[in-house]
Amino acid sequence: MAFTVLKHRWHKVSVGVLILFIVLIAILAFLVNHYWSPILASKVKEVVLKSSDSLYKADFSSAQLHVVRGSVEFFNITLKPDTAVYNRRKKQGLAPNNLVELHVKRLILSHIHPFKLYFQHKLDIGEIVLYEPSLHVSYQLNHTRDTVLKQNQTAWQKISKSLNSIHIGSIILGDVKLKYDDYSGNKVAVSELKEMDLSAHDLLIDSATQTDKSRLFYCKDIIAELNNYSAKSPNGLYTYTFKHLKLSTLRSQLNVEGLTLQPINPAQFFEKSHRDRFIARVDSLQINNFDFLNYHKYRALRASNLFLKKGTVEVFGNPNHLLVNTDKIKSFPNVGLFKINMDLKIDTASVQNISVFYTEFNAKSNEYGTISFNNTSGRFLNITTNKQDLQKNNIIAAKLTSYFMNKGKLNLEVTFNLTDENNSFSYKGNLGPMDLKFVNPAIKPLSMVKINSGTIKQFSFDIHANRTFANGKVEVLYNGLKVSILKIDTAFDDLKKTPIASLFANLFILKHDNPDKEGEVPRSVNVSYTRTPETPFFKFAWKTLLAGIKPCIGLDKKTENAVIAMQNQHVINKQNRKIKKEQRIKRREARREKRAEKKLAAGG
Repeated sequence: MAFTVLKHRWHKVSVGVLILFIVLIAILAFLVNHYWSPILASKVKEVVLKSSDSLYKADFSSAQLHVVRGSVEFFNITLKPDTAVYNRRKKQGLAPNNLVELHVKRLILSHIHPFKLYFQHKLDIGEIVLYEPSLHVSYQLNHTRDTVLKQNQTAWQKISKSLNSIHIGSIILGDVKLKYDDYSGNKVAVSELKEMDLSAHDLLIDSATQTDKSRLFYCKDIIAELNNYSAKSPNGLYTYTFKHLKLSTLRSQLNVEGLTLQPINPAQFFEKSHRDRFIARVDSLQINNFDFLNYHKYRALRASNLFLKKGTVEVFGNPNHLLVNTDKIKSFPNVGLFKINMDLKIDTASVQNISVFYTEFNAKSNEYGTISFNNTSGRFLNITTNKQDLQKNNIIAAKLTSYFMNKGKLNLEVTFNLTDENNSFSYKGNLGPMDLKFVNPAIKPLSMVKINSGTIKQFSFDIHANRTFANGKVEVLYNGLKVSILKIDTAFDDLKKTPIASLFANLFILKHDNPDKEGEVPRSVNVSYTRTPETPFFKFAWKTLLAGIKPCIGLDKKTENAVIAMQNQHVINKQNRKIKKEQRIKRREARREKRAEKKLAAGG
């Protein structure tokens, strides 16, 4: 019954030929694996050595060539730099800024054609997969522009004596362990990454692509993805995290999702630092036309667009600024930008639905006041620290739309001078209609004034400032303004109304409307404000506006002093009345004692 299917002679011949073919293939595979593996290994090592100008050496414990599958497996691969060659190039000014060391437990080259390699001298590989790769990159700024060796050869010219071309369809690295040492700063910054995937596609080195600028490292596209990254700032005050990062060199695009900057708790932060405390959260960050190669080589960030979508920025003024004589000029954007210590050029930065909160502690009221700018959208032009670019244009210009205290629409234009020694800047804008009672969360604790009623019709301002002084024009159009003057209630640790001062302010000081009558010219104020060194940027801008708002509603310095004098006089009068009352009580008690003495004497 066995082999009953082989009824005809040609069936038996076919099976025999097939078996013979399989046997021949097996023998051929064994011979190829035995004799060609060393040849292939030698070729790989030679290519690495020549293409890197002897800077890198490749090695592995063993290799297996599978003719039937058309694949090659390497085990325990290492790619190491030759430190002697690196140091020699460093002295010559030719050393690269990045030095790489790679360890791979297993590497598979699929769809490889050994006959094509042997007879045509073309290394053609469909896919390379690296298992358990460990990558160690060291960065040191050896030079700030491209340098070339004396022979000025391309990668293809370096390998052309051994190979006519190298083509790899895709290179896959999953779950990469990356250690990155940055020696560019005062201290070595060490970063370690996990959950990172790398892939490179359509790598081609030949006579046509040797000068192709559209390819990065001869690849049509390199994609890097990183998940759930977290690291601490060098000073240990902040932790920055993101959920997902993706870089595509073909699209020249970098995307980051779930970006967060979180400081340590306030008590520890303000104990260790005299700077303002920041919290930032951004749902989405995108950089377009990102020049990755320039950043990889020289830490120079070049991009056409930066998009920030949906997030919050919270700034907490440091309450200990009076305890230290420190100039907080670093809080100015046109100063802080250069503290990044990076060659930076972003043509346009756009923000969408970003809310900004500034919170400050007032020691007099013992409370925190918060100013908010909700759902802010707009764009910044010409964000740069590059010296050549600054010679062409030294101004950052911004146009923004926001909602002040989440109510009134605010249109704002801001400029920052990036080269002025006095760090000059300007801001102008206008605020649309809103109920003034919504300003109380800021004005009550910071100015100890409560707005009981009032409607703003328009608030406009145009301020020019630098690191020491601000001046400009402020105009507030409003109706029906009534306020309460507040003071500390020590019994309940709260703010309470001072009836006499509030009545005095509403009757004799405040201007309840602007203009006072319909058709009249509205009041406006030419404001000037001097910054003290410990005043940060946001507080400086707010205090300047407040210095114009107060006199516009009748609370100029003279009337403020009058209110204070009246309050002080009220306290003095109250104390005098108390003293007089005590004196009257004492006199009555003295008279009672005298009458009692007389009765006692008469009775005796």
